[in-house]
This record gives sequence, C-alpha cells and structure tokens, in this order.
Amino acid sequence: MTTAGTTLVIGATGTTGSRVAAQLTAAGHSVKAASRLAGPVAGAGPVRFDWYDPATHATALDGVDRVYLIPPLGDPDPAAIMLPFLHQARTAGVYRAVLLSSSAIPAGGPAVGTVHQALPDLFEQWAVLRPSWFMQNFTGTHAHALSIRDDGTIRTATEGGRVGFVDAEDIAAVAVRALTDEQAPDTDLVITGPEAISHDDIAAIITEVTDRSVVHRRLSYEQMRDRLTAEVPVEFAAMLAAMDRAIAAGAEDRVTDTVQRLTGRPPRTFRAFLEREMGRTGIPGSGPRAAVDP
Repeated sequence: MTTAGTTLVIGATGTTGSRVAAQLTAAGHSVKAASRLAGPVAGAGPVRFDWYDPATHATALDGVDRVYLIPPLGDPDPAAIMLPFLHQARTAGVYRAVLLSSSAIPAGGPAVGTVHQALPDLFEQWAVLRPSWFMQNFTGTHAHALSIRDDGTIRTATEGGRVGFVDAEDIAAVAVRALTDEQAPDTDLVITGPEAISHDDIAAIITEVTDRSVVHRRLSYEQMRDRLTAEVPVEFAAMLAAMDRAIAAGAEDRVTDTVQRLTGRPPRTFRAFLEREMGRTGIPGSGPRAAVDP
C-alpha cells in the first residue's frame, strides 16, 4: 500500500533524481522537480533549487511532505549546508526524508555520513539509500565513460577488487518505495546489483557487448588521487581514491537482496544493463551514437 503526498525531488535532472521523478509521476504521485535551472521534467512541477542559495529553499519546500535528497556534488562537508535545510524542511511540514548516500559511507562516516547520522532525529520517517557504484558510470559523463571513449581504458586503484555495481533504475525503484510505502524503512539500505565483479570484468564485458577493446589500467592510490585532483578539490579526490583502495581490500565485495525485497523483482546484471543501453542510445566508444548521461 502506498500513500499520497507531494515529493520534492532534489537533483531531479540528475542520474538518480531524474529516474525517481519519472517513476513517481508514472505511478501517479505529485512531484516538485528541483534543480539549479528548474529544468522541465515530464509530469512534474519544476522549481529552482540550489544548495548554496538559501533563498531558493523555502519555495522548493512549499507544499511538500517528503523529500528525496541528493547531497551537493563534490562537497567534502555537505552537512554544513544540508542540516540547516533539513531543519527548515521539518518546520515546513516535511515528515519523510530519503537520502542518497553510498555503500562506502556508514552513519557517522565522512561527508554525507554526518547527515545520515542526523536524519533519524530530524524526521518521523526516513531512509538512507547506500547504493554501490553505478553502472551508469561506464555509459554517461563520468570519468570512466570519458576514458572509455577517449582511449578504451578504465583507470582505477581498485586492483582486482570486486563491486556489486547497480543500475540507477534499480536505485530509483527502491527510492520510490521508501518515499511512498505506507511506512518508510526507517533504516539504511545497502543497494547492489546481483553480482560482485571487478573492473577487469567490467572491461571484458564492455569489450564483448560493444565489440570495442576496453582494458582496465591499475593505478596506485597516489596516481588515482592526483588524477582526480584535476577534476575535484584535493580533499574530495583523496577520499575518492581511498574508496578505490578500500575496494581493492574487499570492502565492496558483497551483494544484497534490497532491490528484490523492496521492489519484488531482481536487480539488473551489468551485461543486461549494457545490452539495454545499446538498444537505447549506444555505448561509449561505439561511434556517433555514444550514450550521454540521461
């Protein structure tokens, strides 16, 4: 059984937010689609929202009773801006919050882990989604997808470590249940695909599906950190490189039943994901039909 209400989807034009908004509206739920440019989202009411512009917050919160939270991208201390907003949201009448975090970050951990830890005391109902690494990282505008297009290479410091890569569509399906079921999960949910595979495996599957040679180049922690520093602040780059190092040590070598348990269907495999994307828009490196971030 699901409940009625209006959901504020923050990051409604992004990888998971766009899918959450689409699945909510397809099911007949009311959605306010929040983004910095208030871009149009089919079936939803667009609203301008910028984490770093508090003047946009009250309008975004007007008339909503639940919120899907995407932290500010690349901010090593998102709690500084998110917690004041969440207090404002509670005062405005929001009673349920679903936060996108990461399988690598527990409650009280770095970055969004602080927000995770605070959420149960802020809202009557809540959930923290902790997905593994996105399959879309290899088909969108992520650094991996760009390097696949540029030179057929995936560069990580994960060595042979395995990850339960997950489709963003499956993450969104879990988010929708957490937002609309009669009772929220009131816990954190580690979300993975059905198999734990290495970046070597990823490269091999992409090669088989696309007929384009892709290899995994293994970097050291320092090499990965320095490479990322060209794209993001050094503190955030060091944290991301450390996540790769944790993968190498086995930290993400797991699968969960979260998608099956909450949605009633199994999560998509990486091969099935690639075959679907080939049918939609093509895969990076496959020519002029190469995919872009949805």
